[in-house]
Amino acid sequence: MSGMNIIIPMAGMGKRMRPHTLTIPKPLIPIAGKPIVQRLVEDIAAVCNDKINEVAFVIGDFGHEVEMQLLSIAESIGAEGRIYYQDQALGTAHAVMCATPSLTGEVIVAFADTLFKAEFDLDKSADGTIWVHKVANPSQFGVVMLDENNNISDFIEKPTEFISDLAIIGIYYFKDGDNLLDEIQYLVDNDIKEKGEYQLTNALENMKNKGLVFRPGEVEEWLDCGNKDATVNTNQRILEIKKSEFDNSAMNTSGVTVIEPCFIDEDVVLENCTIGPHVSIGKKSKIKNSTISNSIIQTNCEIENTSFTNSLIGNHVSIKGNCNELSIGDYSTLN
Repeated sequence: MSGMNIIIPMAGMGKRMRPHTLTIPKPLIPIAGKPIVQRLVEDIAAVCNDKINEVAFVIGDFGHEVEMQLLSIAESIGAEGRIYYQDQALGTAHAVMCATPSLTGEVIVAFADTLFKAEFDLDKSADGTIWVHKVANPSQFGVVMLDENNNISDFIEKPTEFISDLAIIGIYYFKDGDNLLDEIQYLVDNDIKEKGEYQLTNALENMKNKGLVFRPGEVEEWLDCGNKDATVNTNQRILEIKKSEFDNSAMNTSGVTVIEPCFIDEDVVLENCTIGPHVSIGKKSKIKNSTISNSIIQTNCEIENTSFTNSLIGNHVSIKGNCNELSIGDYSTLN
């Protein structure tokens, strides 16, 4: 069967994103009106130019509602959704192994706290593609080194001295998923861990040493959703990159000014407000007498008499009175 599978490990707790991840997993936080993981799946599908057969989500115990949402994200790109569970945080390679039945044929593995902007089409001539982005501070990342043929010659985790500025962003293409599974199984059978975890880079290193050829796929922009500030910044960039998708001119009525680009969902009520630029507002939120920029406001919020920027607001939040910068989880009240 032609086409490919996408495996998305997302079982982590998202501790750096609390309080927002106390109620939902981080990859379901909305960016410009769509969950991070949905944008990731759509953008990978666009770069692949190929039928996606399956999207496999590796999750923790996130509950029935989240699982249904993930399955519908897979369906939205014409793929079958599958749910697998990772019960222990045993590393990146272990997370991929949890989706063993889907790890066959052509596979893309994508860790779900990253978004990207890319112009390249996937090169399938090599055994695999590692998606990379040039960074200013490579010592914080896994990086790749290239040989004279633009093939990857080395993977180095958090190099202490400069050897390359091509950081691995956490998205990988494998021509043969069974090959990858064999190498992960080898790590597990021989208990080869780093810092107590089974690492995907060790499996990649073994594959390369056996003569498999990996090439870099260089993305133009790498957008991180690791903490509140990064997520708000990613919302800003996605609104800019996809600004043609958003038109809120109908919201500009007397007393309301929307400075584009913004995402304003259905049944949002605005009165006497200036919204934007770079604001996303979820369904059924009401905002009165307020000025808001560069922020994500989720669903069913009531916000009055305030002004803030660079903020991430959960669902069912009530805010009355002046603020400056906020990070507030679901069902909170601020008077």
